[in-house]
Amino acid sequence: MAEPAPLTAEAIRAARKDNPKTRERDLAARLGISEAQLVAADCGAGVTRIDAHPDSIIGAALKLGEVMALTRNESCVHEKVGVYDDYHPGPHAAMTLAEDIDLRMFPKHWQHAFMVEKPGESGPRRSLQVFDAAGDAVHKIFLRDASNHDAWAGLKTELALENQSPEQPVDPRQPAETPRSDPAKADILRKEWDRLTDTHQFLRLCSKLKMNRLGAYRIAGEPLARLVEPGAVDMALQTLAENGTEVMIFVGNRGCIQIHTGPVRTLKAMGPWQNVLDPGFNLHLRLDHIAEVWAVDKPTQRGAAVSLEAFDAEGGLILQIFGVGKEGRDGRPAWRELVAGLPSARTRETA
Repeated sequence: MAEPAPLTAEAIRAARKDNPKTRERDLAARLGISEAQLVAADCGAGVTRIDAHPDSIIGAALKLGEVMALTRNESCVHEKVGVYDDYHPGPHAAMTLAEDIDLRMFPKHWQHAFMVEKPGESGPRRSLQVFDAAGDAVHKIFLRDASNHDAWAGLKTELALENQSPEQPVDPRQPAETPRSDPAKADILRKEWDRLTDTHQFLRLCSKLKMNRLGAYRIAGEPLARLVEPGAVDMALQTLAENGTEVMIFVGNRGCIQIHTGPVRTLKAMGPWQNVLDPGFNLHLRLDHIAEVWAVDKPTQRGAAVSLEAFDAEGGLILQIFGVGKEGRDGRPAWRELVAGLPSARTRETA
C-alpha cells in the first residue's frame, strides 16, 4: 500500500486556520508532521527562515534584552525569563552563563530556525525558534513587552537565508537511546566512579566502559545510585516549595540543556502535569511519564554532588535536580538530607 503524500504547505496553513486555538506542537502531532514543518509553512507570511547556528541565534538574543527562554523534551518544559549574556561559543558545545538564562548547547543539532511574528491583542508576538534535523524543537526565545523590539527588523535582515521555501524536509526521528550497561564491568565502574573529581567526568567514564547514564546507574548499586519511587520527584518538589532550599533544575534534549538555579515556590498540579509557576521560572512536568527515578551521588573536588534524576519508559532523561553549591548559597546539605529521606523503590522481592 502506497504511503500518503506529504502535506503541502497550503494544506498545513489550512489546518492551522481551522484549528486556531490548538498548540503548534499538538497540531503538528495531529497532522503527522514535525513542528518545524508546521512553522515553515508560513514562511513569507510572518515567518522568516534564518541561520540556525547558536552563534547566530544567541548573537541575536544578546541584542533583544529581557526575553523568555524555553527548552523542552517530550515530558518536561523549562521556561526562564532573563537576559542572554556571557556566551561561550564552541564547535561541539556552547554555553551561556547568565544568572537567569543558563544554557548548554550542542550546535550539530541546531539545524533549522525561524523568526516568527504573529498578531496579538497587545501587539505582535515574536519569537526565534530552533529545530533539529527531525523538525523537533531544540530551543525557543520569546520576546516580551520589555524586550528590545526595535532590533527585530535588523536581525531579520541580518539572519535571513536565501531559501525561504515553506516546504521543510526533515530526517527520521532518532529513537531514544536504550539503557546500556555491562555487569561484568560493575566493579571497574564503582572504582572509577569513586575517583571522580567533577560531575562532567561521569559521561566520559560511561563512554569508556561502553555504557550510558541509566545503564551505569542500574548496575552501580548503593550508595552511588539508589532507585527511588517514581513519585519521588513530586515529593521533592513539594518539600522544596515548603522549605525554600535552592536547587539547580536541568531540562534538555539532544540540542540544548536549560538550567534554573534558585528556589521552587509555587506548585500547581493540573491533571498529569505538575507545574512550577514562579516569577521568572516556570516548569511543566508530566508526572505520568516518569518510569524510573535515581538518587545519585558523585564525588567532586567541592564535595558530593547529589542529584535526583528522572527517566521515561524508553530510558530518556526527563530532568535532573542538584543542590546549589555556590559560595554563600550552599543548599547542598539540605538537599542531601531531602534526597536521603525519599523512599526507595520496591523491588520485585520486596513488593
